Amino acid sequence: MAPRAAARLESLGFDAVYEYRAGKLDWLAAGNPTEGENSKGPRAGDVARKDAVVCGLKDRVGDVRERARAAGWNVVVVVDDAQVVLGLLRSEQLEEEPGLPVEKAMRPGPSTFRPYVPIKEMADYMVEHQLDSVPITTSAGQLVGVLFKGDAAREAASGSAATRRLITS
Repeated sequence: MAPRAAARLESLGFDAVYEYRAGKLDWLAAGNPTEGENSKGPRAGDVARKDAVVCGLKDRVGDVRERARAAGWNVVVVVDDAQVVLGLLRSEQLEEEPGLPVEKAMRPGPSTFRPYVPIKEMADYMVEHQLDSVPITTSAGQLVGVLFKGDAAREAASGSAATRRLITS
């Protein structure tokens, strides 16, 4: 909570008051609960698949490719020991030489998105930029999941339909 709000609560006699210094966007990015009108619609973190196939820099492309195929995925997220996103292996990179280290094949520093982004905004962005999938991360860069364009578009469309029903009722 903001310093002024914390000070006011303390002045009212509250004992256990904590200042959350990282701020509201960090709170949202961590997937913490929120209130208000904007909290009602689905967000990227709600729709992202949490069972992403991940690997490390030293893994071999061939081993990672087999794990991805077994899981039915065409994208693998490269992470460090703290689950911070370092890169991506998309279909093209997964077809590289089997013995090649992931570090040599990956697309480094991919664009990532925060869990609080409204799903409609994500769907529009992914369609406009022709992205089949994007990593969803905390503000510290830790993987939350992978959002697929089809999932985002489906969820955005169902939300729009629900909104139209509310408006016409």
